[in-house]
Amino acid sequence: MSDSLPIRFQEHVQLQALGIQQGSIGFNTLTMESDKFICVREKVGDQSQVVIIDMNDPANLVRRPITADSAIMNPVAKVIALKAGRQLQILNLELKAKIKAHVMHEDVVFWKWASLTVIGIVTDRSVYHWSMEGDSGPQKVFDRHSNLTGAQILNYRVSPDEKWMLVVGISSQDSRIVGSMQLYSKEKGVSQALEGHAAAFAELKLDPAAPAGLTNKLFTFAVRNAAGAKLHIVEIDHKDGTPIFQKKAVDMFFPPEAGADFPVAIQISKKHDIIFMVTKFGYIHLYDLESGTCIFMNRISGDTIFATAELEITSGIIAVNRKGQVLSVSVEEENIIPYVLRTFNNQELAFRLATRNGLPGADEIVVARFNQLLQTGNFAEAAKVAATSPRGILRTPATIEKFKLVPVSPGQMSPILQYFGILLEKGDLNKFESLELSKPVLQQGRKQLLEKWLKEDKLECSEELGDIVKQVDTTLALSVYLRAKVPNKVVACFGETGQYNKIIRYCKQVGYQPDFVQLLQYVLRVDPNKGSEFAVLLANDEGGPLVSLEQIVDVFASLNMVQQATSFLLDALKENKPEHAGLQTRLLEMNLLHAPQVADAILGNQMFSHYDRNYIAGLCEKAGLYQRALEHYTDIFDIKRAIVNTQLLTPEWTIAFFGRLSVDQSLECLKEMLSNNIRQNLQIVVQVATKYSEQLGAANLINLFESQKTSEGLYYYLGSVVNISQDPEVHFKYIQAATRSGQMKEVERICRDSNYYDPERVKTFLKEAKLQDQLPLIIVCDRYNFVHDLVLYLYQNSLYQYIEVYVQKVNPARTPQVVGGLLDVDCDETVIKNLLSTVRGPVPVDELVAETEKRNRLKLILPWLEMRIKEGAVDTHIFNALAKIYIDTNNNAEYFLKENKLYDALVVGKYCEKRDPYLAYIAYERGQCDHELIEITNQNSMFKHQARYLVSRRDADLWSYALRPENSFRRSVIDQVVATALPETQDPEDVSITVKAFMAADLPNELIELLEKLVLEGNTFSDNRNLQNLLILTAIKADRTRVMDYITRLENYDAPDIANIAVGSDLFEEAFYIYKKYEQHVNAVSVLISNIGDLDRAYEYSERVDQADVWSKLAKAQLDTLRVKDAVDSYLKANDPSNYVEVIEMANRTERFDELIRFLQMARRTVRQPIVETELVFAFAKMDKLADLEEFISSPNIAEISVVGEKCYEQQLYEAAKLLFSSISNWARLASTLLHLGEFHAAVDCARKANATKVWKEVNAACIENGEFRLAQICALNLIVHAEELEIIVKLYESRGFFEELIQLIESGLGLERAHMGMFTELAIVYSKYRPERLMEHLRLFWQRINIPKVIRACEEAHLWSELVFLYTHYDEFDNAALSIMAHPADAWDHIAFKDVIIKVSNLDIYFKALRFYLENQPLLLNDLLVVLTPRIDHTRVVQMFQKTNNLPLIKPYLISVQQLNNQAVNNAFNDLLIEEEDYKLLRDSIDNFDHFDAIALAQRLEKHELMEFRRIAAHLYKRSKRWRQSINISKKDKMFKDAMEAAAESHDSELCEELLRYFIEINRKDCFAACLYTCYEMLRPDIVLEYAWRNGLNDFAMPYMVQLLREFSTKIDVLEKANAERATKDEEKAKQETPMLGLGNPLMITYGGNVGMPVGAPVQQAAPAMMIPGGGGSFVGNGMMLGGGGVMMPPPQGF
Repeated sequence: MSDSLPIRFQEHVQLQALGIQQGSIGFNTLTMESDKFICVREKVGDQSQVVIIDMNDPANLVRRPITADSAIMNPVAKVIALKAGRQLQILNLELKAKIKAHVMHEDVVFWKWASLTVIGIVTDRSVYHWSMEGDSGPQKVFDRHSNLTGAQILNYRVSPDEKWMLVVGISSQDSRIVGSMQLYSKEKGVSQALEGHAAAFAELKLDPAAPAGLTNKLFTFAVRNAAGAKLHIVEIDHKDGTPIFQKKAVDMFFPPEAGADFPVAIQISKKHDIIFMVTKFGYIHLYDLESGTCIFMNRISGDTIFATAELEITSGIIAVNRKGQVLSVSVEEENIIPYVLRTFNNQELAFRLATRNGLPGADEIVVARFNQLLQTGNFAEAAKVAATSPRGILRTPATIEKFKLVPVSPGQMSPILQYFGILLEKGDLNKFESLELSKPVLQQGRKQLLEKWLKEDKLECSEELGDIVKQVDTTLALSVYLRAKVPNKVVACFGETGQYNKIIRYCKQVGYQPDFVQLLQYVLRVDPNKGSEFAVLLANDEGGPLVSLEQIVDVFASLNMVQQATSFLLDALKENKPEHAGLQTRLLEMNLLHAPQVADAILGNQMFSHYDRNYIAGLCEKAGLYQRALEHYTDIFDIKRAIVNTQLLTPEWTIAFFGRLSVDQSLECLKEMLSNNIRQNLQIVVQVATKYSEQLGAANLINLFESQKTSEGLYYYLGSVVNISQDPEVHFKYIQAATRSGQMKEVERICRDSNYYDPERVKTFLKEAKLQDQLPLIIVCDRYNFVHDLVLYLYQNSLYQYIEVYVQKVNPARTPQVVGGLLDVDCDETVIKNLLSTVRGPVPVDELVAETEKRNRLKLILPWLEMRIKEGAVDTHIFNALAKIYIDTNNNAEYFLKENKLYDALVVGKYCEKRDPYLAYIAYERGQCDHELIEITNQNSMFKHQARYLVSRRDADLWSYALRPENSFRRSVIDQVVATALPETQDPEDVSITVKAFMAADLPNELIELLEKLVLEGNTFSDNRNLQNLLILTAIKADRTRVMDYITRLENYDAPDIANIAVGSDLFEEAFYIYKKYEQHVNAVSVLISNIGDLDRAYEYSERVDQADVWSKLAKAQLDTLRVKDAVDSYLKANDPSNYVEVIEMANRTERFDELIRFLQMARRTVRQPIVETELVFAFAKMDKLADLEEFISSPNIAEISVVGEKCYEQQLYEAAKLLFSSISNWARLASTLLHLGEFHAAVDCARKANATKVWKEVNAACIENGEFRLAQICALNLIVHAEELEIIVKLYESRGFFEELIQLIESGLGLERAHMGMFTELAIVYSKYRPERLMEHLRLFWQRINIPKVIRACEEAHLWSELVFLYTHYDEFDNAALSIMAHPADAWDHIAFKDVIIKVSNLDIYFKALRFYLENQPLLLNDLLVVLTPRIDHTRVVQMFQKTNNLPLIKPYLISVQQLNNQAVNNAFNDLLIEEEDYKLLRDSIDNFDHFDAIALAQRLEKHELMEFRRIAAHLYKRSKRWRQSINISKKDKMFKDAMEAAAESHDSELCEELLRYFIEINRKDCFAACLYTCYEMLRPDIVLEYAWRNGLNDFAMPYMVQLLREFSTKIDVLEKANAERATKDEEKAKQETPMLGLGNPLMITYGGNVGMPVGAPVQQAAPAMMIPGGGGSFVGNGMMLGGGGVMMPPPQGF
């Protein structure tokens, strides 16, 4: 049967059917460069055309009027190359543009596209390559060989790497066709002549397991000569590292009738490594490229095949023969291997084909060979077989398990590694392989290998692989999940790695919609800060919020994250939109309830304005935020209730708040505050009244305070506003309030300062007030010139003392006026003098003199002046006047000027300059008028006076002015200073300041000379400390060479300061000498250590002075230089333990624990610090002084024993650690220590005391390691009761290989009270691995107490299939149970049990796996199985499956049973089966009862059937499909005229019926003519029938038809006449009813011609003439109405 052939043969198109002329189909006119296009040159009439057939759309031919000798289409693009003589062109048909053109210098005999861009051109002498890219012309490649002389070139080929070229030609010699070929090597530049008719280049991968790219390059050619026919396969360009290909030469068979046949074309199937060879006579040969074995040969065409190309879609061959058929042959992948096995029984060939090309059919051979190699120990080859198995049939978990169970010899690579290595080199791994390889790689910590394979796409990413990787590296697992497209895990990994910003972008990319609310909850729990950022991303997504703001806030609220919710909402609501009013309210509410201070800040920033203000105000008040509550309240009652809590409000805000209230509201609130708590609120009320006095009105506020009878409040209020108020009433009320409050000082002040009160009113009030102190009255009268009234009032009231008060206290300046007044009234001089004597104020002397002078009483004030001087008056004017009098009268003026210090020296000096310069110098010296003195002394050469003044003045600025370089008198001044001024002075300070002035003037030489003279020459200042300091400092600055001499000769300088300055100036020896000289030994040794850096000198110096501080300083330096022993010795000599921390650190670093012990024992006597004793204990341990250690810890101490114990344990000082841990009863660490000491029994006892899981685990592991299984079991029993520890214990025992001990342990644990599911589960797993015979019993007893999924995996790994099925069944995993039964039928299959399981599966794909399983193993039970599966199975798929395997007859009962469903696939399959069985009756019954099938396809198939009944069924099908003509044609061919007439009648097609009628006339079947008239009566036109009958003499046969026809016509006429009469009667009656009773009346608009509304009597226009409608029964009237045949007016049709 054709279904079992190894090839698929197909006819694609018939060129002649497309309109291609037969004469244009030939080698010279038709070219086919690929399976995309066929190009034909033909001549239509006188016009030459190029016809392009696109094989993807063959019906649409492209014809171009092109004249050319040859045309070839590009293999892939719509680019054509044309040749006309020696002219060559390349055109782009789509762009309608010319790409290139060239004129050859010799004739082109053959050309062909050698690649997608290069054309190979063969001339008589050479071969050229012409690229369509660039501008270059054809380039010569090589010259033709002489063996091709006279040959017709048939083909030109180039190898894929373009290193080899081949020219093929044929010629006629000795009555046979001889093939000649030229093979050219581009690299070597040589040609080889070969005999051959067809050839091709190929690449072959001999070793399927080899890495990609390691292929052999082959050349194959076929030749038929007199000696026979051979196919040669040889290797060219052998590559190192590839197997050597043995040359093949095999015989080719040609049938006896094809004696002149020869090969014309060879194509290589790249996909299947099959050689397709086509011969001239149309035979196809298939050869295996590797072995050269002939697989198939048959004839596919009766005409010559002249053009071939590769069929890319199937990797076959496509060809064109002389008849115009476009044929293709491809490998039938499903059949080729079975064909090879069935025909040749060549298992090796089948095996090689299947493994090399992944073909089905050799699965059993591959499996058998794999098992054989495993059994024989050839694991490397077995690994190759498994890796290269077709379709990966052996690349399964079972194969991996087999390799894992194979024992590995020492020094050899394990088979499983070889297997994975081959797979990695060959390509990528599947899901199971990726999982198995990744597990050990990750366990070994070689994560980088996994990363490398993932980058190279070697692993198939899956969710399971990601789960494994995630245990090691979440980021790498994320990469796996991304490749595996597991969005939920990807999102989880993004969350775990903190990459929350990528979650949203990823979900958008893959279209995944996670539950963002739950995701946000998770992120917030893990990282609240990142969660807040994630919430912002969700809310601000560019495509719109992914989660509503309300939901996000709900999440925050559910987690009580008020702070995060606040932060989020502050950002989200920053635009202050009205629609967010609820969220604004909620934000404020949550903070008012949980964090009122935050709510206060939010409200203070005024960010929001749409929240519920009244509700928030109430919450603010409850939260104690009265300020915010008042900001939101609008009701005066609420405001009054809250405003009284001023103790909780800031005064500033409260004051500002009143600015928002109206006047009435403010006054009400102030009154409420005073009424509620006047003591508390009075101050703030006063402040409010003060600030808003202008708005509230002073009168209202005065009334408010007076109504509350609070003079104090009124006083304070008015006191705050009186200074800015101009209201006389305010000032008067303030004076009144102050007087009543006893604030007389304030009364005095306001009377004195205010300008706005009514003085007359105030004067009257003060008089009436009868004040004890008349000072306010005096002030008022003095200000407003009521002096006369005041004096009169005081005189009249005998208040003489207040006159004195007036001139003494109030206004002494009024004394001249008072005195004048008294004089004017002839007051006694004695009274006046007494009054003047009592005035102590600033009496204006000038005015007083003027007053007395006017009255000739100047002498009157002379005693007063003298008295004032005696009294110590310092009025400059008095002394200026006296000085002038003394000068003018020469009354001892020099004495006065020198002794008196109260006159104005500048004024008096100026007065004296012209009279006497010396008196001016005296005045200036007394007044320290420096610049004036300098100038007058310089002008009058008084340098000695100037020098003495400068020295005594001690003013640095003055010295700077005098010693300035531009002063021309500077040298004279300096000489006088050195010669006179300094020797005269006895004050060191004068000298010091003078020296400083010289230094400031930058006169170092003069300064040093001066100081040496003063200090070193036995002067009074020789021992002066400051001068000695200055001399040394000046030398340090100006001349360092003198410093050592000065510090040696001088004794009275500040040694520490000078030494520090010397150190700062790098004079270290000088500094050391100073410290040493003055016995500052610590500083001295510091200089030696820190500055000079000589520790030996420092040590010698320390020994010489032998002081503790010095030794300590030296010890610190020795310690810093790591001289630990010397440092400890020094500390011991100093008896100084203060630096114990640094000593401990340095000793530990240098491991000088012996020295540390010495130091710490000394330190412990004075320092009671834990660190000292702790380090001492550790030092004992390090020095192995266990006796000292034990003695120490047994005595009282404050050492941190546990810390030391841990350090000893870490440093493996186990004996010491044992003592330490024992002393503090640290049983856990003691147990660990005992384990290291090998004391296992004691360690178990300590573990029992500690009773900690970690300790039990450690002791258990150590006991196992040392073979103490009894002790290990004691420990393990305390561990396995914890489910989380059980698996660890199991792995520990298994890794050590102690399987029996493990089983005993878990069996012992089952009897414990705390036995749990994990123990039963792990025991089952252990049984599966090491005691499988005991597993089933355990499962039957305890299946309800085990973790079934976990045990299932263990059974799979152990290949315990019966147990596995048992577990699947009890776990309701019927899918897996069924799969396991089918995978391992020998152990697990039972027909009845399998049927029970299969009906419960959920995955319907398993049904079909079950069908394949039964087909292969139990075909006779198939229908029994299908009966069970029928209710749920996909019948279409069932049919397809059995069609592919050609086993439909096996399920015929099933097809009959399910055909009632009218399924198309079932109907087609059943119909095919009936056709094959030639049961036309059942077929007819099937297609009539079940119509769901492809009727056209079935009809086309049956119309060529050899049995007439089947052809009748075809006609029947065409008729049902309304393809009447095809049905009739079939019936006419088979002379089934009745069927033809029935089809024509059913078509209701007059033309078809008349055509059939003509056919009967033509074949002279008169009886059929008459029968057709009867059958097709309704469709036949009478005139045609009469014509046919009259012309062909068939009137008699047509007469029955005519009789019937006349009868029918007469009946119709009678009916029409009757109907017309009835209609006319009705129309007349209707017309009568519409006529008016009186006159004509106005015609109806529907029947009127257009004159509606015309005046009475107006002439009626004549109606337009009627227009006849062609072919109609009425006329069209001009008024738009249709006139019917009976004269009835009807409206025209719509749109007419």
